[in-house]
Amino acid sequence: MTKTLFEPYTLGSLTLSNRIIMAPLTRNRAGPGFVPGDLTAEYYGQRASAGLLISEATQISQQGQGYQDTPGIYSQAQIEGWRKVTSAVHAKGGRIFVQLWHVGRVSHIDLQENGAAPVAPSAIRAKTKTFVNDGFIDVSEPRALKLHELPGIVDDFRKAAANAVAAGFDGVEVHGANGYLLDQFAKDGANVRTDAYGGSIENRARLMLEITAAVVEEIGAERTGIRISPVSPANGVSSSDAQAQFDYIVDQLDALGIVYIHVVEGATGGPRDATPFDFGSLRRRFGNTYIANNGYDLELATSHLTEDKADLFAFGRPFIGNPDLVERLQTGAPLAQINPATIYGGGAAGYTDYPAIAAASRR
Repeated sequence: MTKTLFEPYTLGSLTLSNRIIMAPLTRNRAGPGFVPGDLTAEYYGQRASAGLLISEATQISQQGQGYQDTPGIYSQAQIEGWRKVTSAVHAKGGRIFVQLWHVGRVSHIDLQENGAAPVAPSAIRAKTKTFVNDGFIDVSEPRALKLHELPGIVDDFRKAAANAVAAGFDGVEVHGANGYLLDQFAKDGANVRTDAYGGSIENRARLMLEITAAVVEEIGAERTGIRISPVSPANGVSSSDAQAQFDYIVDQLDALGIVYIHVVEGATGGPRDATPFDFGSLRRRFGNTYIANNGYDLELATSHLTEDKADLFAFGRPFIGNPDLVERLQTGAPLAQINPATIYGGGAAGYTDYPAIAAASRR
């Protein structure tokens, strides 16, 4: 039988209505206390026809924040704010995971407690910018994390996973991609440590794997996924041994039994083939669900599904302007274009005011 993107799919104990995933999309619209509000609940509820929604990256602590007005999941008020979001999605029959985030060195002193330096595996400043004080500016100089601090970060992820379940999420996605903390540890361009978390492939993978194992222990493997980006140069990271590094990482993730890996294939938001890499190797090494991400449209996703290169396919920016993206893809309706000026920050404009095709046709 021919597989299609629009058929149900079993993900762990969940039945997804289709194989189309809404990728995490940072929108910088959290309210005071970094709490998601009613507008956020409306936004995700509008997009609940995706097989699975993965929330915007959500910091596990204040130290883990790297951009202004991004939501957290470490306070009771934040848990209650997210509960409105999950309720809105579930009311429409949707499923939603939260993406748990620590940005590491991709931050600014204005976002850190008492103006402290951001933390990183090594004191190497990222060649990238962050969004703070209503504009994009260079990140601050980081300090290297001390060995005794790492168990605390593992515990922050564990607590965040427990908070996610309390908030009604169907599961969590550990953010191990795009040049943030766990990716910084994994890649030798950002990690020059000489202790148990640096040097060898196994050591550089250690923090990512310890955190994933802690989340599994807290909420179960069938509720735990992870996002990785083996060759993406996002936020200034680089790796001299990406294939060996991520083959090893995926072997260990498979052993943990987590429900999915979510793989950014190529450069995040850029070329899929910028750096040679065998993503098929990751697919073969991982026994559960493989979510493919980066530059997918209906044609490419259909082709890769037919060729069994992936199980599920994540779409990012198209979901911003098309809350009913699944229906548009299924019916061949044209896709709305997004307004780049309203992606980050602001209110309803460019967030919840993009109409569904049925509403648009009545105008």
